[in-house]
Amino acid sequence: MIARPFVRPRRLRRTETIRRLVRETVLPPERLVCPIFLIDGQGQRQPIAGMEGVDRLSIDDAIHFAERACKLGVRSFALFPKVPNDQKTADGSAALREDSLACRSLRALHEAIPEACLIADVALDPFSSDGHDGIVSDGRVLNDETVEILAKMAVVQAQAGADVIAPSDMMDGRVAAIREALDDEGLTDTIILSYAAKYASSFYGPFRGALGSAPPERSGVPKDKKTYQMDPANVIEASREAGLDAAEAADMLMVKPGLPYLDVISRLAGEFDIPVAAYHVSGEYAMLRAAASQGLMDYEAGLVESLLCLARAGARVILTYGALDYAAWWRREHGPS
Repeated sequence: MIARPFVRPRRLRRTETIRRLVRETVLPPERLVCPIFLIDGQGQRQPIAGMEGVDRLSIDDAIHFAERACKLGVRSFALFPKVPNDQKTADGSAALREDSLACRSLRALHEAIPEACLIADVALDPFSSDGHDGIVSDGRVLNDETVEILAKMAVVQAQAGADVIAPSDMMDGRVAAIREALDDEGLTDTIILSYAAKYASSFYGPFRGALGSAPPERSGVPKDKKTYQMDPANVIEASREAGLDAAEAADMLMVKPGLPYLDVISRLAGEFDIPVAAYHVSGEYAMLRAAASQGLMDYEAGLVESLLCLARAGARVILTYGALDYAAWWRREHGPS
């Protein structure tokens, strides 16, 4: 005779109401950040290869998109401008222009939706003819010279309306330089979301295609970003990077990509008392879409599971291209936010 178990974990899975009652991880849409790719012009919408459902938008369409997102409960947006090639230079000087597409977008969105949280990317790769996050000289990406430009770029974007400055460049010392530059201009309330552990990942391909920011195959230009982005084999290094950024007054710490680095997210969330963010990157999103298009999985179910896993690992903020899809699912399941 088989002994009957007294402890039955299945009791807590018996109905949907009970499952929701004891659910450990809850991820409302307010904790999501929706990236927006921007282009010049008016009434412009350009599909992005490999990223079904994601378009480059002109400023007017970006405002309509953000308004719709806010109604679904997603009220935070990370802006990424597609800079025309004829405006790109080796020093990325267009990043400092107050009339750049990035700054015009920040001003317009801030005016149209003042309750939105606007996150500005700080790195030179969208503006650089060399496709790198910093200045290239003699085949090297220069650190300190790049940091000087990034600090100025952060001030320009904060003055244009950015609530959050997000340095994604992985240069050493840039958080302290940006914090000092912002404070010197009286921008003490501007938040710094540091890409503290940004890995040299193969999952960025669709994003680089969306911005045209991949390094060109040209003599004197490093072919990849491995001298500043992190080695995927390392996790102790992530703690070191995050510790340096936290000491330099970063307000939040980012891990990028997301799902392949759940251990890194969990580690940093346990080590630091400031919010840890995760970027569910373009390659992760594209894989979900591609598998769904082949009938191999349900896109929505896979997206929800992916984002819940990031939150379960410790991410309190999640950047994802599926933000509105998740928010629509949440509304069906839980009602309006």
